[in-house]
Amino acid sequence: MVLSVLVAVLAVALGYFILNDVTSGGAAPTIAPIVVEATTTIPVETIPVETTPTTLPYSAFKIQIANASKVAGSAGQLTTELQARGFIVQPALNSSEITPKLNSTVVYFLPGSEEAAAVVASALGGVATATMPTPIPTETGGLGEATILILLGTDLAGKPLPAAAPAAPVATTVAPVGADTTTTTVAG
Repeated sequence: MVLSVLVAVLAVALGYFILNDVTSGGAAPTIAPIVVEATTTIPVETIPVETTPTTLPYSAFKIQIANASKVAGSAGQLTTELQARGFIVQPALNSSEITPKLNSTVVYFLPGSEEAAAVVASALGGVATATMPTPIPTETGGLGEATILILLGTDLAGKPLPAAAPAAPVATTVAPVGADTTTTTVAG
């Protein structure tokens, strides 16, 4: 029991430090493993997203929002705000149980939805984008009909959206939740 709690605390702390390092580094595309279980890693390739302005209509794709901020009601609030701007947003969810509390919001996309991710990231004020991690970090483990997932962090939780998108969308690429450039295995 004590060992299980210690391993869980260590995993959350490690995830926090890794996420902070990844989001502050602005690294080039790399292959990075994701720790899925205590002894399993999966390599994930991060891909930069073009940040040129687009005319893609907001109704051309569907968005799923998952609350990883642990601020109650914040994913629902963001859902309502994006719907008011014309986006098609599915009912809000929570992040998966293994997803740590996030400080920074990330827009994840399925292959082929890079342009839509850039539009959403711009509407959120220029947050980071990344390819969809496996497993999908929602409480259901899925996206429904969505191709975009906003994993809501504390930076935007409970805060109103920016009044207008920047003239040129600014999006960066980060590795998926829990990714690192080195293989990390935690023995249980």
